[in-house]
Amino acid sequence: MKFGISYSTPHLGVDPATLTRFARDAEELGFESLYLPEHIALQPGTKIGAMTLDPALPYGDPLECLAFVAAGTRRILLGTGVLLLPYHHPVVLAKRLATLDLLSGGRLRLLTVGVGALPGEAAAAGVDFATRGRRADEALDVLRLLWEGDETGVSHDGEFFRFENVCSFPKPTGRLPIHVGGSSPAAARRAGRRGDGYFPGGRLTPDERRRQLGLARTAAAEAGRDPDALQYTRWGSLGMSEVDVEGLANEGVTRLVVSPSTADPVAQREELAAFAERFALAPIR
Repeated sequence: MKFGISYSTPHLGVDPATLTRFARDAEELGFESLYLPEHIALQPGTKIGAMTLDPALPYGDPLECLAFVAAGTRRILLGTGVLLLPYHHPVVLAKRLATLDLLSGGRLRLLTVGVGALPGEAAAAGVDFATRGRRADEALDVLRLLWEGDETGVSHDGEFFRFENVCSFPKPTGRLPIHVGGSSPAAARRAGRRGDGYFPGGRLTPDERRRQLGLARTAAAEAGRDPDALQYTRWGSLGMSEVDVEGLANEGVTRLVVSPSTADPVAQREELAAFAERFALAPIR
């Protein structure tokens, strides 16, 4: 089992000193990866389920924040949880992601994309909410096409994106993995068909989780891909026990991403250190 940590910009802020300290603490304590979320725009009264989001929450741009983290760390892998793919043009995004991966020394290994759940956010980005899934599928194909293309250029003529003889450089450091987030059957199938991993949300029942993972693995096999190669990431908590983690490992989970319960830096460090000791994470000396 691998363990990642999520830095929530809405609650911890987009403060350079806080972000740097958090990332360095996580790295020194042996966490594998650092994740950041994304919302591009909120509106007064926006809700996710029953929870109303404060429109003034400071959601920092995850890729900009990860570039900042990369400059202040040495080993920790970089991830998004999740990047809202339909709201980014893939030709522009391909270059941004490749550049971040190169500048971080090949550490953008846990890019996780989703389609978004807020119609108002889609409208603000000029995207038809009803087509965001198809748009995401096509964007994934475009990203791969651009990264695999050479100096002769590549072309694409799809439903949402069209271009001819385009060259996209620089390239990522090797093959850049893309994980797929989301709790819907469509997200699970997208992960199997096009992703390197599946990262469902936290509101599914155990039976739903089993069905979604089965969907992802079946979709991978039907697409001629190895279902056993699909990584399976889940949200966890810093209070989890060894028994809890063993149970998740038996379900096929390969990575857990946890979040601190406090914004106080001293208490936060103590929480992370206790978790690292419990699971014998290897600290950086």
